[in-house]
Amino acid sequence: MKKTFIYCLAALALMACGSKETTTTQEEERVEQVRTTVLQPRQIEREISVSTNLQGYLTQNVAPSVTGKIEHIYREVGDKVKKGDDLVRMDQTQYKTTKISMTNLTIEKNRIENLLRSGSATQQQYDQIIAQYNSTKEQLEFLQTNTYVKAPFAGVISAKNYEDGELYSGQPILVLTQLDKLKALVAIPETYFPLFKEGMKLSLTSEIYPGQTFPATVEIVYPTIDASSHTFQCKIVIPNSKNLLRPGMYVTTTIGLGKAQALVAPYQSVEKLVGANDRYVFINENGRAKRVAVTLGQRFDQDIEIIAPEIVPGVELVTVGQHKLVDGVKINVVE
Repeated sequence: MKKTFIYCLAALALMACGSKETTTTQEEERVEQVRTTVLQPRQIEREISVSTNLQGYLTQNVAPSVTGKIEHIYREVGDKVKKGDDLVRMDQTQYKTTKISMTNLTIEKNRIENLLRSGSATQQQYDQIIAQYNSTKEQLEFLQTNTYVKAPFAGVISAKNYEDGELYSGQPILVLTQLDKLKALVAIPETYFPLFKEGMKLSLTSEIYPGQTFPATVEIVYPTIDASSHTFQCKIVIPNSKNLLRPGMYVTTTIGLGKAQALVAPYQSVEKLVGANDRYVFINENGRAKRVAVTLGQRFDQDIEIIAPEIVPGVELVTVGQHKLVDGVKINVVE
């Protein structure tokens, strides 16, 4: 009876150990069922669409370099001006005083020149009067420019911050914006950097004008890449002789980059990291899931271009079941 009891205890112990070992083995050998597709190069018509806001090609803050009272503002918001038109007249006291001094110095300069020719004045006297004359002339030109402020280019008054008689304190009196030519800065993914050249032609669209396109040209390709966004900037210029487009408008630009070979995957196979904009996919590497960070390229309906050093022709991409995968888990590919 005693031997029988001992045998039972031993059997129970072996069963418990076997059960624990089986459970551990099952956990270690967890297999996820997935479907995959083998990526092959596909010829695409390379183009990208990016959105941006328009700006006046030139914008000038009308802010004279002299302080004092604003005597008169010639223009109101919305007024169109030509280059050289009067915009603002500041207090003229200092300008008029300097102008009188200039007149007197001109007379004195002519007198000293005559005396120098007759030998009645020295070279030193002449040099002194010339120094005063040149300094006052320079000061007069400065005051004239900043007392009678004129438009440096043709445009429209887009802001007015003072009224006649107010004391100018440094904030721009007016803002002049060019309308017949606009510009925009667009951020382009770094992948396309080798394809962008100055002088490239592109088109803009605006929801305000359905079905209408506006030509534009790449004027500057900025030479550096933003490390945080992995994009580079392009400055584009847009002719606007009809004034249909306005600074601040939201537009979309479509840029054709020719034909290219690309690796394209179903859009739903791409995962997004929670709380960030990082994207990744899973590939089959010797029967296990490998997580690969990818950059997204051009979209084609339900497919999208994916770019990464590990994404090469022939790679087996997980397209179904990827939501439950973790890096390194064993997978079983089913039809």
